[in-house]
Amino acid sequence: MLDGLEVTLVGSLSGAIGGAHGLHLSASEIGLAASAYLAGAVLGALCFGGMTDSFGRKRLFTATVGLYLVATILTGLSWNAWSFALFRCATGAGIGGEYAAINSAIQEFVPARRRGMTDLIVNGSFWIGAALGAVGSLVVLDPHFFKPEIGWRLAFVVGGALALVVIWLRRFVPESPRWLIVHDREPEAARIVDEFERRVVEVGGSLSDISSIRRLKMSQSYHLTLAEVAGVLLHRYPTRVVLGLVLMATQAFFYNAIFFTYGLVLTRFEGVAPNAVGWFILPFALGNFLGPLLLGALFDTVGRKPMIAVTYALAGVLIIVLGFLFRAGALDAAQQTLGWTVTFFFASAAASGAYLTVGESFPLEMRALAIALFYAAGTAIGGIAAPALLGALIETGSRSEVLLGYLLGGALMLVAAVTELALGIAAERRPLEEIAAPLSQLPPFV
Repeated sequence: MLDGLEVTLVGSLSGAIGGAHGLHLSASEIGLAASAYLAGAVLGALCFGGMTDSFGRKRLFTATVGLYLVATILTGLSWNAWSFALFRCATGAGIGGEYAAINSAIQEFVPARRRGMTDLIVNGSFWIGAALGAVGSLVVLDPHFFKPEIGWRLAFVVGGALALVVIWLRRFVPESPRWLIVHDREPEAARIVDEFERRVVEVGGSLSDISSIRRLKMSQSYHLTLAEVAGVLLHRYPTRVVLGLVLMATQAFFYNAIFFTYGLVLTRFEGVAPNAVGWFILPFALGNFLGPLLLGALFDTVGRKPMIAVTYALAGVLIIVLGFLFRAGALDAAQQTLGWTVTFFFASAAASGAYLTVGESFPLEMRALAIALFYAAGTAIGGIAAPALLGALIETGSRSEVLLGYLLGGALMLVAAVTELALGIAAERRPLEEIAAPLSQLPPFV
């Protein structure tokens, strides 16, 4: 939600931030600030990912959200293009670290039969934040409520303050029992699981007989260096590495190219007033959340491979079609928004499926760091340059130039669909330890 709020605020407020009452930024400078946010996310993921595996999911929840809180408020106090980009970079660092912490926790808490649906919905909550950002932008940009030079700044300050609510809620999230076991803290893990079971009985549920379940003995704790992690990835899981990189990089380009610059497209090509952009972002965001919400269960029943391939392919085809219609000037702002809403209904499920894949595919001892590495690599390869590239294409004022960016995004999504069909993993309804055995269960490799 916080990531969605941040991205939408910049997209919806881009006209105001760059305008006469803002920081006087060009389209290229707004695109570069978006790229700075993504670069910060890469650095944050790399920095906090390993710490999440070493110090625990729960501790990093608070640290990463705390960094987000401070940096977002500072963004609202920016005084020029460089300070804006710097604070956006720091904000991204908090969000990047958060992805590793929360996705590893989701994977380790949720039963195998519901893991796909739950993971998609939680990652899809990005778009609840996006909807909040869209609505908030309508309020802060309304001159009846706030002066133009104050409204956009207030949006960032309020967005940062919302992180306090998140930090308070996180007090009720326990540490992952799986992580506790790996770090020789079995009594704590047992207490947490006992509490889960007590609640099940309290609401009239029954506990399954576990006598026939295969047991694993965790023989040692692992404190892996990046070099050791690279060795595990490349020696044991090379095809999964390729799959994860392709899925993460292609969706990163697709999303960051389109969403960070959509407000600019509306204001520069469709004549939408800057203070009205939020009305177009709102349905766009709601459609994005409905994708994971309505399609999520199919990832557990139909299966990972067919659903990920289909959603990537449909998103790729639809962006290409919309790109040609955009170049022809055949769509007004409302029709274009409807088209993007349908496109991202599928793209949102596809992107969440990418996070699901990298979280499931690697051993417990390095799960958070693996998520961080793939998030960082995918964002670095596919995402950082995307907003700057689209911003530069938009600044030309040529619909044909913008079409080139859309065609590239669509082609990348189609490549990802083919890659999933070739290398995808049937992880649905399987325990994590069956998909990727803990390192202590594997023979050493040379």
